[in-house]
Amino acid sequence: MSSIEKLNQVLSHVKKSYVGKDEIVDLLGLCLVAKENAFLLGPPGTAKSAIIRSLSNCIEDGKNFEYLLTRFTEPNEIFGPFDIRKLKEGELITNTEGMMPEASMVFLDEIFNANSAILNSLLMALNERIFRRGKETRKLPALMFVGASNLLPEDETLNALLDRFLIRIKCDYVDTDLLEKVLLAGWKLDGSNYEEQPSITPTEIIELQNQRRQVDLSAVRKQYVDLVHNLRNTGIKVSDRRAVKIQNLIAASALICNRTVAITSDLWVLKYIWDTEEQIEILSGIIDNIIEKHVDNESHPQATFNKAPNAEELVKEVLILKNRWEVNGLSFEEQNVIKDKLRYVQTRSNWIKSNEHKQHIQTEIESLWQKMLQTI
Repeated sequence: MSSIEKLNQVLSHVKKSYVGKDEIVDLLGLCLVAKENAFLLGPPGTAKSAIIRSLSNCIEDGKNFEYLLTRFTEPNEIFGPFDIRKLKEGELITNTEGMMPEASMVFLDEIFNANSAILNSLLMALNERIFRRGKETRKLPALMFVGASNLLPEDETLNALLDRFLIRIKCDYVDTDLLEKVLLAGWKLDGSNYEEQPSITPTEIIELQNQRRQVDLSAVRKQYVDLVHNLRNTGIKVSDRRAVKIQNLIAASALICNRTVAITSDLWVLKYIWDTEEQIEILSGIIDNIIEKHVDNESHPQATFNKAPNAEELVKEVLILKNRWEVNGLSFEEQNVIKDKLRYVQTRSNWIKSNEHKQHIQTEIESLWQKMLQTI
């Protein structure tokens, strides 16, 4: 069995255990292949740590490190204490046994509680897979880092930490329609009769990460460049560094589908590069609008999954745009950004299931368009 088949078996196994979490599991699998980090945003009790633990258990001979950060977390709790025996000899060597520097999978809950004592070391570990402490430097075996939080950071000093997580995933409670399935799956999961689980080795994952580098992106590069420009004009920040790294996600999407060439539908991964919750709907509108005509049997399952937008969130977005438009002295460029965002909200509104909600929001959108025309 090939490494990609093994990984897909692992992902299918985790999906069975956690009903309604396919999107999260698929994105974590994507990050494993892309060798990129993932951030989960959501309230307690939404199975964030359980999903990571389940995925880690399927990595044969892999070590998992999981920790809940507080404002008082010290470097020793994450990286390990200094080796007392070496300290007596005058050497500052960290005893990393069972700690983050030896883990294949790292999950850091409440990541934004990271304090200045651990922040610099953590940033280097996340970005370069290197642990540095004093004169000590070592390469980390981590296949992927996953961070989680109930809230996005308000302190600007923590934005650099969020930036180290290329993929951002909203983790909500499961839809009430699926609650009975959730209860059955949870009951089975907590029972004593565990079915044999598939596995994959760290070596096989590294092999996939190397194969991902061989995926041909030339067919979508022009579209991708245009899309990045479009997102920047819309006010969504895509730095040059992030633009380069997102290519790893596009290639990983192709590889997981057993392809060596990227196609337009692989651009679905860009729906998860948001910085704020307000950008989630906007990104979905932009990306879905591009790929909906290019989805076929070779597309990644998540590329075909157009989630019905949250009507309340779209109404909030329209009101935000309305308030921005009423600000005096807007430049021509700022006006165009607001218009672009309104177009994408309008596109998303077409997928609202409730006709009543759809009519209400489209009335609000039309009202704002009229106001814009009167201003010109």
